[in-house]
Amino acid sequence: MSEQDRRDLRHAPGNQGDSPRLNVGSEHPMDPEDLTMADGEDPTPENVERHRRLLEEKGRRAIDESAP
Repeated sequence: MSEQDRRDLRHAPGNQGDSPRLNVGSEHPMDPEDLTMADGEDPTPENVERHRRLLEEKGRRAIDESAP
């Protein structure tokens, strides 16, 4: 997620300050970094890569299975 995306999330309606609200439903596009954080993991290169592969293999199903 780019720094601009993070700033946009912080200032989106319903979000406050530096605590962006993550979209975790499969009805919205999700990048590997979002899925990693939705799983409660730090976005390390290894974790992001693992979630990238999950998204590539399973598509939206990976979001439904992984995110709370």
